[in-house]
Amino acid sequence: MEIYWYKHLPSTHLYAIDGIKNASLTPPFTIGVDVQSEGVGSRGNAWHGEEGNLFFSFCVEEKQLPEDLPLASISIYFSFIMKECLEALGSKVWLKWPNDFYLKESKVGGVITTKVKQYIIGSIGINIGVGPDNFASLDICVEPKKIVALFLKSLEKKITWKKVFSKYEIEFAKSKDFSFHLDGKLVSLGHATLCEDGSVAIENKRVYSLR
Repeated sequence: MEIYWYKHLPSTHLYAIDGIKNASLTPPFTIGVDVQSEGVGSRGNAWHGEEGNLFFSFCVEEKQLPEDLPLASISIYFSFIMKECLEALGSKVWLKWPNDFYLKESKVGGVITTKVKQYIIGSIGINIGVGPDNFASLDICVEPKKIVALFLKSLEKKITWKKVFSKYEIEFAKSKDFSFHLDGKLVSLGHATLCEDGSVAIENKRVYSLR
């Protein structure tokens, strides 16, 4: 996979999307950056980042992913692969449903995904050295480029959704102490049930990550 690394970009996610739309970038590729000033987070929130933290986006064709992977839960899939990479480096990070990295009760990063044509663009942001107010930073000291290399190597293995889900199903219990945004309101995950496709059953609804 071709890797492009820049000193600064407003948003690696938007840069990757534009690269697909105007055909200036050919998948598969990865875009990394030292400093990101206008990063895109969940629900359209900004994810600003200082130098030393991790910001990167990657683009693959949908057919390059495992056949059993539900498209609506692709953020969970990418998140869990990254979580296992961080664990291999000694981190105690865990994955809150559906796409947020946590240390104990504090968020340290997250994942968003976008589908453009037949391509999937995933973007990951993690506070390694500096966490903004109300956020934590990672519990290990590691170069961003090393994390990206480990993640891409794991992604190439095409680990099945079944294998990822079997592990995440156990960890989901931690998410029950937290809430998430649904239709503009904060909803507790305390009574949510995790379904095999990565969605949750809550308040008589099936809710998918879709981000």
